[in-house]
Amino acid sequence: MTHNIPLSPRPRPLHALADGRRRLMTAAQLRAHGVSAAETSEQCRPGGPWQQLLPNVVLLHPGPPTSDERLHAVLLYAARERTSGTAPGVPASVPVQPGGEHPPVPAYAEAMITGLAALTLHGFSAAPPLSALELIDVLVPRLRRLRTTGCARVVRTTALPTAVELTGVPVAPVARALADAVAELTDPGTVRRLLTEAVRGGHCEPAGVVRELNRARLLSRPHVVDAVDSLVAEGRALAEQRLYRMVREYALPEPVWNVGLRLPGGPHLGGVDAFWPEQAVALELDTRAHRQQEDDAARAEHARKREHLERLGITVVHLTPRKLRDCPEHEAAVVRTALMAAGDREPAAYVVVLPR
Repeated sequence: MTHNIPLSPRPRPLHALADGRRRLMTAAQLRAHGVSAAETSEQCRPGGPWQQLLPNVVLLHPGPPTSDERLHAVLLYAARERTSGTAPGVPASVPVQPGGEHPPVPAYAEAMITGLAALTLHGFSAAPPLSALELIDVLVPRLRRLRTTGCARVVRTTALPTAVELTGVPVAPVARALADAVAELTDPGTVRRLLTEAVRGGHCEPAGVVRELNRARLLSRPHVVDAVDSLVAEGRALAEQRLYRMVREYALPEPVWNVGLRLPGGPHLGGVDAFWPEQAVALELDTRAHRQQEDDAARAEHARKREHLERLGITVVHLTPRKLRDCPEHEAAVVRTALMAAGDREPAAYVVVLPR
């Protein structure tokens, strides 16, 4: 009996691989389709129908790559190969669509876009368009054996953050992408605009940005320090606006705003963002974004002030800008509960309220 069973799949013709659409493949994917290294080299000759965009990454059409193709080429170059021998990232059967969202793709292993390209994908108006970027930063683990080449600039880290998927592309979180972008920037105006937009646009809180800048050892650069000062001021102003809105939208009693407290004839007790004298309730916004070396001292001083006020019978409510932004109704309920509980407490010590 004759069994007409093919021993191996027939390779697709080269013209069928390209199929007139803009596409990317790795050398491993091409080999899986029966295209030898010699055939790939022949197709990528000067003036040929294909081109090697990055090591082991082939663009299956002539002419300049689109911005989307450059992004995925960088990820294909940097992503770790699967142990099965297949290449990571975009499968051979899925074309990269020019001028639109990328179709769903498997996760790229141990690689994500960071720096200015990531900020552009996050929607930053202060970041340049992808087409204007000569280099695209890609974040990989520190021990990966990769080098910066072509349009791919390799950025290493001891611990990869959790990526955000935007248009089918794994992208570093805003705070990490900012730090990686700032590391390559020398223009103070650009640094200031990016940091300010991060806070003003609601992408992240100042403290998270400062942590990443400190981790990248960028806070010794004068133009970065100046931008951080503006960032903290911007974050403070936005948090105060949210606090005013919360008090009014949720019909809380109007406090006295931004005051200092002291004992009669005694020492200064510290400043608070809002104070309800009749209920002896103080509210503090934690908008601190200190450098790492200042954190322990700042936290200790903050704790001492809070303990002193509470020993005097003053309830201290502590709010963060993130909670005010994400769950103002819950934070308003916390304040209202503290105000309502005032009648069940012993009378607080008399304090002098002074404008700040």
